[in-house]
Amino acid sequence: MNIADKIVLITGANRGIGRALLDEALRRNAKRVYAATRSPMQYPDNRVIPLTLDVTNASQIQRAADEVDTLDVLINNAGVAIYDDLSKIEVIEQHLAVNFLGVLKVTIAFLPLLRRSKGAIVNNVSLAGVAALPMIPAYSISKAAALNMTQSLRALLTGQSVTVHAAIIGPTDTDMTRGFDIPKASPESTARGIFDGLEKGEEDIFPDPASQSIAEGWRTGVAKAMERQFAAFVPKSAANAG
Repeated sequence: MNIADKIVLITGANRGIGRALLDEALRRNAKRVYAATRSPMQYPDNRVIPLTLDVTNASQIQRAADEVDTLDVLINNAGVAIYDDLSKIEVIEQHLAVNFLGVLKVTIAFLPLLRRSKGAIVNNVSLAGVAALPMIPAYSISKAAALNMTQSLRALLTGQSVTVHAAIIGPTDTDMTRGFDIPKASPESTARGIFDGLEKGEEDIFPDPASQSIAEGWRTGVAKAMERQFAAFVPKSAANAG
């Protein structure tokens, strides 16, 4: 999908990859961009409409869905990453609340608009969702859940004219990766890679050098083959509902 003249909503749009996605959407001539953040933000472009949205807050999600009348692309970018060792259940629950359930709740809220526009969902997941990064295992668990949920949505929405994409992101120079002394992509280049993948219609988008290194193996590997095989089990009535 080319986003020129499209209406886009980005969660977590105030910094890091989210802010870069906002800037890149405008550069690619999006008609309107809803910038969803927990605290109101200012942006010097009248195409940007701020939305107060904490993805764990049901009333804010509903209020945001009521404020938006048309939507072509939903980018679920908001996330949390905390160093842990799996010893604190509340830390795992926090990751799941934001990185998994928050993504699902926001998607459900905006799905009627996306069905109407024959739009697209992009869920920003992570290489840590493909294989656990032991320094941030709770984050890895939540991103694995988000990736699995993305695959399920993709199968369930087949026939409803809504495409579902996973942006499988490698190390990017944001607050989340500040403690890692490793090569990192810039947020700007990662954002460009995500939109390039969306324009090419890639189900799974590998937007940076680290993620691109596994792209071919993923697309031809057993996990992707099983995803396609299992998608065939979805009843046609469910796939064509809506």
